Parts: sequence; C-alpha cells; structure tokens
Amino acid sequence: MSEILKPDLCVIGAGSGGLSVAAAAAAMGVAVVLVEKGQMGGDCLNYGCVPSKALIAAAHAAETMRRAGRFGLGAVEPAVDLDGLRAHVRDVIDRIAPNDSQARFEAMGVRVIRAAGRFTSRDTLEAGGIAIKGRRFVVATGSSPAAPPIPGIELVRYLTNESVFDLERLPKRMLVLGAGPIGLELAQAFRRLGSEVVVVEAGKALGREDPELAAVVLTQLEREGVRLLQGVKVARIEPVGGGVRLHLDGAPPIEGDDLLVAAGRRPNVGALGLEAAGVTFDNSGVKVGPSLRTTNRRIYAVGDVAGMAQFTHAANYHAGLVLRATLFRMAVKLDPAAIPRVTYTDPEIAVAGLSEADAHERHGKVHVLRWSFVENDRAQAERQTEGFVKVVTTPKGLILGAAIVGPRAGELIPLWQFALAKRARISDIAGLVFAYPTLAEVSKRAAVTSYAPSLGNPWLGRILRLLRRFG
Repeated sequence: MSEILKPDLCVIGAGSGGLSVAAAAAAMGVAVVLVEKGQMGGDCLNYGCVPSKALIAAAHAAETMRRAGRFGLGAVEPAVDLDGLRAHVRDVIDRIAPNDSQARFEAMGVRVIRAAGRFTSRDTLEAGGIAIKGRRFVVATGSSPAAPPIPGIELVRYLTNESVFDLERLPKRMLVLGAGPIGLELAQAFRRLGSEVVVVEAGKALGREDPELAAVVLTQLEREGVRLLQGVKVARIEPVGGGVRLHLDGAPPIEGDDLLVAAGRRPNVGALGLEAAGVTFDNSGVKVGPSLRTTNRRIYAVGDVAGMAQFTHAANYHAGLVLRATLFRMAVKLDPAAIPRVTYTDPEIAVAGLSEADAHERHGKVHVLRWSFVENDRAQAERQTEGFVKVVTTPKGLILGAAIVGPRAGELIPLWQFALAKRARISDIAGLVFAYPTLAEVSKRAAVTSYAPSLGNPWLGRILRLLRRFG
C-alpha cells in the first residue's frame, strides 16, 4: 500500500447516510475518511429523490395547464420539450450538488477517496491503493435497482430509475413493471407528459399501504388514463421492432416503446469484502442489531444497505444514531416507528406510525378518526378535494398512527410524526389553533371528531340544563 490512514471514522458511501455521518463527525473535530467509487450524493441526488421530484413537478405543471378550465381559465394541452425537460431535471441536480460535493467535504477536513473500497480484514479497508485502519467503520453503500428473474429480460433494453431521466424521446407507450411507489410515481408523471402508460403488477398495487388510501390514488391514476394490471405475472419478455413485448399469464401480450423496471431494489453488498471483515449479510442487506452495529463491533451500517426502510430520511435518522453510538458511546436503539413514508403520486400518500390493521393487532380495540378534504375550504378553493386523513388512537386517546391521502400529504404528516414522538393524545391536536384556510385543518377536524361520542352522553345534557339555571 502506498499509504496507511488511521482515522477515527471511515465511511464507505457518499450518499445521504454516509454524508450525514461524515459531515457531523468532521464538525466535531473527528478525523474522517470518506470512500466513494461513484458520484457524490449517491442515488438520491443523482438518480432518485431529486430527479424524480423534478420530473413529477414538470408533470404536475403540465396537468395544471390541461385542467385550467376548473378555474375559469383556458385549458391548454402542453407541448413537451424533452430537451428542456431534461435540462430542468439536470439543473435541479446541479443546484443541490454543491452541498454534497467533494470540495465541500474536503473543506470540512474530510479525506475523500474516490475509489471502490473493500475490506481485507476485520479492521482494514483498501481503496485506491490506500489502506484505511479505522477505529470505526460505517457502511453506507445504498442499494441499486433489481430486475426480476423473468425469462427474456436480459434480451431487452429496459429502463430503471438510473436511466429513465436520460430518455432522448418521450415514449409513445411506456410499460411499467411494478406498482409500488416508484413505479406509480413515474407512471403518472409520464402519463401527464403525454405517454400512454400500462403498469403490470404481480400482486396488489401499493400493496404496502392501507387499502382505503391506495384506492384513492389508484382511482385517480385510472381516471388520468394509466392502465393498471394487478395480479398479473409476466411470463416472458421479448424485443419486438424497436420496443418490447410482455407475455402475460392469463392475459393477452402487451407492447410498448420502453419498459421501466420498478420492481424493487437490492442492497449494494457484493463487492465490499464483508466476509473478510466478519460482517454477516445476505440478499436483503447487512445484518445489524438495534444500534445498527454489525457482527463486527467496529462496523456499523446505515441506510438502504442495512436492509430496512429505503428512504433518504431513514438513512439520515440512522446516521444520527450511529454518531451517538460511535462518538459518544451512547446506548441507542432503532425505532422503526420514527420513520414516516410518503408516496409522491397526486394525490400523495403519507403515513406515520401504525396502520389501522397493525394497531388492531397490537392493541386490540382502537378508535379510528377521519376527515375528508372535500370538507376543507382550502382544498375546495384549490379544486383538490380527493382524499382524507385517518388517525388511529387507543380508546383513551393515545395517538398510534396517522395516514393521509390527498394534496400535499407529505407536508401535513410531520404534525402527526411529532405527536407520535411525544406520545401525544388526540386532545392535544384538537386543542391546537390552525390558521384558516389551510389544508392542515383536516388534521384538527379529524381530531375534533374524537369528541363526538361524548356529545350524545345524556349526562352532558343534564349538566348543561343544570348550569343554565344559574344564568
């Protein structure tokens, strides 16, 4: 080795989790080495969260133009400039990229090595001809799109979230394999931009979500012209002309110009030499305990590679736990309920805490409170009335979970996440004063419905009649 480094902390992977660990540790004066073989910022900045939300924003603008008649304005069918659309997505990435850049982290005092890292022993990582003997290591290598083992898939050029934003033409007809959040977000976006879209899902679309919430989104997608094939398996795939044909079990084959595979992700563990480090892993990711420590006490794992919730904010949460554990020797414990999730379709789905089904399973009897956006004045003014808020509590009012399907649901869920973190009761939310008119009032109105059973209590009427006697 040309050089041997002995930092306090070595982070492998410059995605969201790895960068959070490196930045915070460096700010505390800790010697940090950051190893990244690809692009700084990882999947979220370059292929995932950022470009997809930029594309979704453009598609939303197109749909607003198309539906302008709702506001007494002239509806316009948008003309899509694909070069301009790609430039928009690229510009958004470029504006955020400096926050994740090598120059910024080197200015913080982080030693950045742009090479693949591989463990050669329990306490040594090699990267770019350099041996790194860290006191602690954090594996933050993320995940990659996974292609299902369908016969013929290797014969076609298919898209993933890593390539879909570089399309040089707008597909006339796009086929989407997988109806999870990524598949449906992009399916709706391309439909709004003018493509015909067919989504094929072997199970249930949005199968992880509460069926009540999922139904609102799926109805809207079908209303916009997205064709959903649920419970349909792809038997084989073949190239045809300049496109692709899917042969389906129990249904006629379908053809399209492009195939987008959004059927899950796999953790990036294969090339890390984890066997040499004594770290247990499998196809689902690195095995970690409640503190995110692996089977090697020197090594922790955060984010997608840890095989849990595959969200940027989950990786950031993991990073905070690992920093407390590695730098301050604090006892930490992962709390899966601390991580909300959002599906960025229109309407959005946002979830915090337990679902109704999970709450019933864990707590037995629960109360379910609802309020619809159609009863919200701001939603009426903006012509976005699809959806509702749904809150689950114990009979004594302890909040167990909340789910929102509707406009800007992701912006509304933090109130409920905070309530869960503080073990608040539904009366705490009912007692808050919300600005009028705001979409957030749906949360208060749902909370206020918790008082409805009390209003029918005969003792309440008797007390009020008694009090009236005193003037």
